[in-house]
Amino acid sequence: MSGSTLTHQPTTTGRRAGTTREAALAPGHAARELCLKRSEFDLAVHLGRIRTVPGDGDGGGGRRVAREEIERIRSTEGFPQVRRERVRTVGTAEGAALMAVTRARFTRLARLGLLVPVRFYVNRYRAVVWLYLADELRQFAQDEQNAALVKGRTPEGLRDQLTEGLDLRPRNWRGRYLGFLLRQAGDPWARAAAVASLLDPVEVSRAVRDPYERSRLNQLRRVPPAHGSPGSPAATLAEEITTAADPDEIHWLRTNLTGEMAAARRYLPAPRPASPSAPTPPGRDTPRYGAEEAGRFRGLLRRLWRKDP
Repeated sequence: MSGSTLTHQPTTTGRRAGTTREAALAPGHAARELCLKRSEFDLAVHLGRIRTVPGDGDGGGGRRVAREEIERIRSTEGFPQVRRERVRTVGTAEGAALMAVTRARFTRLARLGLLVPVRFYVNRYRAVVWLYLADELRQFAQDEQNAALVKGRTPEGLRDQLTEGLDLRPRNWRGRYLGFLLRQAGDPWARAAAVASLLDPVEVSRAVRDPYERSRLNQLRRVPPAHGSPGSPAATLAEEITTAADPDEIHWLRTNLTGEMAAARRYLPAPRPASPSAPTPPGRDTPRYGAEEAGRFRGLLRRLWRKDP
């Protein structure tokens, strides 16, 4: 499937290499420079076809695109039409027409995991709409090894799985989304948070016992794009899709989280509150009382308790 980064092409401009962070462009500006809609730009970044760099931490805003990367992409053959076509997405009806198959066959292929969605949304009827890369569908249909799946009868074993309710579309989307998160991760803690983001909090707590480490993961956790207002049926459905449900997938993610956490601990321990035995900062000394003052306080408390005058 198509999902790799673009191959490097020599730049044709006279700008020097090693562009500084200050010369990097914000996502909206970069999208305009590349003649892409913002949704197309975001998908290209998601797929690793546009490389980004960390933004200025003081500015508080996400990742940016180096000028050198902009020029690399603009210099490739067929820009911008070819680049836009490579991130064009289609739904079931248009995808089936593109592959010259029925919608029913297209859905079967997708549920079997042979066609991998790149996006989804919940429509007004609370139904999940899956979107696919047109370029990938075209490649699948043209591959002679897939001829029997595209034109022939679905093998009996696969039909049985579909009858039992097999649907790998959510799992395949999660796999792609995790790849995106890992490409954007800047350190081992961010990688661990990426894996944890696909697990139910209960599963995370079972894999990561330390509450301070879980707190650190929650701080770094990337939340998938919102689908409806919080607590709405659409948001609830989207949360189900973005959370691993199959036992083998949960086991795989927990195993990976354990490995990522081991690397994160070696890299930098999770922050913890100051020890109770630590010295009190200057100017904030705790009041200390002698035996005489303590005795007066105890006597006052006894009188208040008995309501003495």
